[in-house]
Amino acid sequence: MTVVDFVLPAALEAHEPPEARGLARDGVRMLVADGDTLSHHRFTDLPDVLRAGDVLVVNTSGTLPAAVPVRDTPFMVHFSTELDDGRWLVEPRGVASTTDRDLPLVGGATVHLDGPYAEGRLWVATIETPPPLSVREVLYAYGQPIRYGYVPDRWPLSAYQTVFETEPGSAEMPSAARPFTDRVVTRLVSRGVVFAPITLRTGVASAEAHERPYAERFAVPESTARLINQAAGRVIAIGTTVVRAVESAVGPDGRVTAKRGWTDLVITPEPGVRVIDGLLTGFHEPRASHLDMLAAIVDRSVLDRCYTEAIESGYLWHEFGDVNLLIR
Repeated sequence: MTVVDFVLPAALEAHEPPEARGLARDGVRMLVADGDTLSHHRFTDLPDVLRAGDVLVVNTSGTLPAAVPVRDTPFMVHFSTELDDGRWLVEPRGVASTTDRDLPLVGGATVHLDGPYAEGRLWVATIETPPPLSVREVLYAYGQPIRYGYVPDRWPLSAYQTVFETEPGSAEMPSAARPFTDRVVTRLVSRGVVFAPITLRTGVASAEAHERPYAERFAVPESTARLINQAAGRVIAIGTTVVRAVESAVGPDGRVTAKRGWTDLVITPEPGVRVIDGLLTGFHEPRASHLDMLAAIVDRSVLDRCYTEAIESGYLWHEFGDVNLLIR
């Protein structure tokens, strides 16, 4: 594991969307590391930073209102991932004990904890819903977006969606894409930058734990595989979810193929990445497992400089914060 350890000042935690801080979505700051060179920008500068022929691969998965209160308690159940057999992986969030395997939710659904999943926070659960509601209908009727302690106030589901969202399915927002707006996308396209979609349904990623990511459902379409394989410029992933999906679809010959299913790929500096040339991402917590992936994109020395510079320059962390563009 690549241990990137630092002290994150509380003042650098983004507690609300940039719109609540008087900024547009695309007005957040962007620290760019291109090779050994670091530079400071606003996200609206992205069309000037990229080149014609670059391919931006984006995640089209939308965010679910995946946190549902446990009835008559201050606790929540976070719905992470729907399994092939119809059951769900869930995190009983804040529940003092899981000795009671039946958790009644607000709205009448019940979560039956069938057993722990792997060695982490998640449980495999059977969800009993009040007829005629499906699990997803329960989420939309009684759920809210997952949020952690650094976001004290509730924000609408729209605050957790990206401009690329086409199909709900993620427990948490693919947040690296949040700063994109229609006007930035239009400017990028007019400059000759190409967009290519994938889908990866993100599971929960508790800010308090840094375990390896769980298996997630993904799809890389044929059109995207072709755009990546024929890229005239660099292939830049918009978020860690995209890196995981694309690198899961690389064949033995080093080319991307159309692929869908589940991926348990964990990307580290060894063996590294095979087709991704750059990554736009947020700033990650100290010792977070995602930092392993970042160290597979750029040298560890560059990564250390980025985080030192971000802290000294007052960049903001978490899903409502600023972004970091890493180019090999």
